[in-house]
Amino acid sequence: MLAPYALRAEDSRGRRYPEPAHPYRNDFQRDRDRVVHSRAFRRLENKTQVFTRRYSDHFRNRLTHTIEVAQISRTIAAELKLNEDLVEALALVHDVGHPPFGHAGERALDIIMHSHGDSFDHNLHALRIVEQFEQRYADFPGLNLTFEVREGIIKHSGHHDRETFPQLAPYLLELRPPLEAQLIDLADEIAYSTADLDDGVEAMILTRQQVSRSVPVFGRLHDEVDRLYPKAPEKLKFNETLKRVLDRLVSDLISSSAVQIAAAGVQSVTAVREHPQRLLAFSPTVEAERRQLREFLYQNLYYSPELRPDKEQAEQVISELFESFIRSPRNLPSSYQEKRRQEPLYRIVCDYIAGMTDNFVLDQHRRLCAAPKGAIV
Repeated sequence: MLAPYALRAEDSRGRRYPEPAHPYRNDFQRDRDRVVHSRAFRRLENKTQVFTRRYSDHFRNRLTHTIEVAQISRTIAAELKLNEDLVEALALVHDVGHPPFGHAGERALDIIMHSHGDSFDHNLHALRIVEQFEQRYADFPGLNLTFEVREGIIKHSGHHDRETFPQLAPYLLELRPPLEAQLIDLADEIAYSTADLDDGVEAMILTRQQVSRSVPVFGRLHDEVDRLYPKAPEKLKFNETLKRVLDRLVSDLISSSAVQIAAAGVQSVTAVREHPQRLLAFSPTVEAERRQLREFLYQNLYYSPELRPDKEQAEQVISELFESFIRSPRNLPSSYQEKRRQEPLYRIVCDYIAGMTDNFVLDQHRRLCAAPKGAIV
């Protein structure tokens, strides 16, 4: 059932610590299950996607977003005859390295780490989580995921060179990732861009009229919905249009990628890896629509005045808590204090804070620091 360019479980490069085969689950299915049962995955429920809990319990959090990415990814993988088990494992693990408060938290940690001559990247942190921090098995540290899932964690959304990241050299940095990993970054953007339109309107930061006027593809599809359902409430017209936008992005990605894969003539995973560029992509027309949607969200939602106070407070909370632990490392859990023999304190503090949920980081800040005026609640 799989295409010749799909990555079969039996062709996996295996695990860092060899294990006997399971009687009825392949290796990628086992990886998926290990991710779902991990503590880092459960903590995504209380990590910001775009909006903090004070807006509404109905908005996406990092966990519900992850589930949406997995659903979209499996649909696309099935149509392209890719390995759905590998795709699902990659989708479910792709955000476990995110710190509290979403991208504001990641920005705060990266700025702090740069002051120590280092950096923070949520994909690299996710790799540390699955290789070191998750302790569930007596036979090995971490989750002992397959090579392909670990590779996909760091390569699905970007490129890392050997000179800057020598520790990542075993992950074939000079080659493209398999198509299953290439899919995750695109499915991620489809999921969050459509969901953020929905949540942005519900939060009353965006208006339905503004979206229809400023996002051409949305406006065209809304006109179609208006003709079909002239008497429907505006909220339902908006929902119907949003559904059509999502379907357009998914359908185009499937058809355009199939054309590009065929044109490239790849007949193996090796050929995919050695191809000069990634093979999954939107058509030029829909790619332009994707860019317009992305630009609209950045200008009108992500960098909106309404969200700026929360972002600033999030960065303040993380910065102050980081400095508090640097000054008084005795306040770290004993398991983190023990790591000082192997790693610098700033990296240990970064790892600890990055693993926190929104609520827990606020609790720790209240306990160890003076609460900022107008703190997030």
